[in-house]
Amino acid sequence: MQKNKTESVNPQAGVPEPLGSDCGDSNRITREYLDSLLIEYRHIGSRKPDLKFELFGDCFQTPVMLGGMAAMVPGMHEGGMAELARGVKAAGGVFWSGFIGDDEFARAAATGVRAIRIIKPLRDTKEILCRIRHDEECGALAFAMDIDHGFDDNGEYYPAVPHAYGELGPKTEEDLRMFVQATRLPFIAKGVLSVYDSLKCVHAGVKGLLLSHHKGEYKYAVPPLMVLPEIRKAVGKDIKIFVDCGLVTGMDVFKALALGADGVCVARPFMNPFRMEGAGGVEKKLRQMTLELAGVMAKTGSADLKNIDPSVIIHKSW
Repeated sequence: MQKNKTESVNPQAGVPEPLGSDCGDSNRITREYLDSLLIEYRHIGSRKPDLKFELFGDCFQTPVMLGGMAAMVPGMHEGGMAELARGVKAAGGVFWSGFIGDDEFARAAATGVRAIRIIKPLRDTKEILCRIRHDEECGALAFAMDIDHGFDDNGEYYPAVPHAYGELGPKTEEDLRMFVQATRLPFIAKGVLSVYDSLKCVHAGVKGLLLSHHKGEYKYAVPPLMVLPEIRKAVGKDIKIFVDCGLVTGMDVFKALALGADGVCVARPFMNPFRMEGAGGVEKKLRQMTLELAGVMAKTGSADLKNIDPSVIIHKSW
């Protein structure tokens, strides 16, 4: 019997599903875009690159930062977030966390790592301000907020997560300005994917932008690297721009830096090393990605992070 042309078979479930059910998969779209960016190598006059990374007055050994891992961490290693942070500190990097509890963030920060917690856009403004003050007291490098978690897929406010946080909702430019003015910590807006939001954030006084579609939660999202050059041009050189989503190698990192990012956030590639070896695995993986980045820089005439010529990126056209 002829197979229904509107259906395909899911090999895992053994049941029909609509053709094209993976259409709109932003992780796949982002990976395809990353792989479409080719490198023009430049060898004459090259030298060993300097990977010194400066952020908000501090200096680090790498622009590869550990992204906002959160809920899965306690089940991956008994040391939890503090163990993860120790690995990042040993490699001379910046540690980002998801929206973990105050005590857990304090333990991570107590390792001496320079840390940034991503705070959810809680509808309870007083709760947000309490979390910001807590991070300030912990000596955080900055704080970030998921500005893209205003609504769920049904257009409703994100519901509360028991024992974690309350109901979420969208924020206005005035809200962002209030958070900026409430602390001495630099404010980084996470989940930005447009010039429109970027300019709103800059007008509110935000010091950094993290371009992200939140690990593919948003269908048909523009790949962060595709919109990165346009956003960099719009906000200028003084605003820090970071990128996440789908970056798994030093080559991916290089492409992001060449197109205008100051640094990148990486999470998934660290999961297995952390699960298997704890802090030591995280340190090794972070150093490996940094060395991969150094290799591409050396072969493209990129002397340091501030002097990567964007013209070495060639967009595949066939």
